[in-house]
Amino acid sequence: MLDLFADEAPWLEPLADGAVILRRFASADARLLIAQIEAVAALSPFRQMVTPGGYTMSVAMTNCGEVGWTTNTHGYLYSPIDPLTSQHWPAIPTVFRQLSDAASKAAGYPDFNPDACLINRYAPGAKLSLHQDKDELNLQQPIVSVSLGLPAVFQFGGLKRNDPLKRVMLEHGDVVVWGGPSRLFYHGILPLKPGHHPATDEFRYNLTFRHTR
Repeated sequence: MLDLFADEAPWLEPLADGAVILRRFASADARLLIAQIEAVAALSPFRQMVTPGGYTMSVAMTNCGEVGWTTNTHGYLYSPIDPLTSQHWPAIPTVFRQLSDAASKAAGYPDFNPDACLINRYAPGAKLSLHQDKDELNLQQPIVSVSLGLPAVFQFGGLKRNDPLKRVMLEHGDVVVWGGPSRLFYHGILPLKPGHHPATDEFRYNLTFRHTR
């Protein structure tokens, strides 16, 4: 599946109060970003985590940074240790940090300093149900989310699960940043449709930067 707008200059698209889509913002660095995803996964492999309720997530995940998001029988948590390898998570690659810094500044959050980057890998049919990012102790910092590979439909709602949803297509290189009044808005990804992207084959990757403490 080819991105018909891949050669267009990046542009900003308002999403909600405190939230924007930076279209194609990561396109120029996409090859290097994907190479670094592979490097992180070589140290901390992708895995499908099991929720406290026993549900196996359809999205495969790994992390990099000072801490990583994981699950156990008691709930969701950030831990400095990868439970799969019993080692510290890999450091956030420099190109990741540079992109996160530039995107947060472009979105109006100049002081963002992430200590965690969640890396999700979507295969056809994988989805992320509506949820709030609320496991972080510091909710004053935004979320920076980078899309790579196959397009996906992003759902963005409000502070209640049943608030009206906006549905927008996120494509290769798009970056969504939300914080402030929209920091705890519900959001998710609809099931990924089968396809092929020249950079990622049948997959979509998502980098999500957070400041957790």
